[in-house]
Amino acid sequence: MQQILSAYQPHAYAAMRIVVGLLFICHGFQKALGLFGGVNGQPAPFFSLFGIAGWLEIVLGSMITLGVFTVVAAFFASGEMAVAYFIGHFPQGFWPILNQGELAVLLCFVFLYMATHGSGIWSIDSARTATG
Repeated sequence: MQQILSAYQPHAYAAMRIVVGLLFICHGFQKALGLFGGVNGQPAPFFSLFGIAGWLEIVLGSMITLGVFTVVAAFFASGEMAVAYFIGHFPQGFWPILNQGELAVLLCFVFLYMATHGSGIWSIDSARTATG
């Protein structure tokens, strides 16, 4: 089965990069713009931790989705999720399943993988390198 599915690895990776990037943008919209319920029903103040995190998520998520400077964007997104976990979740206990930090940990490692893997197909980065 792996031989059959491995032929689609580039496509599956690109789909994962795009979907995870779009979901990250949605989290940014929630924090920075108050969409999807916002933070307590409204946007976070711009210069608060939530506000800055929201704008980072919008920018980095857009870069990851489009596949532009993906290595750098994913590396910073991974770091943001590590900081989010240790500031927002770890004080409530060690285990992510108990402190509701599973998503932060999962995204941290998905973005770390993306930072080591690069943009892949269906990306601005691959289009730039193909043309010159």
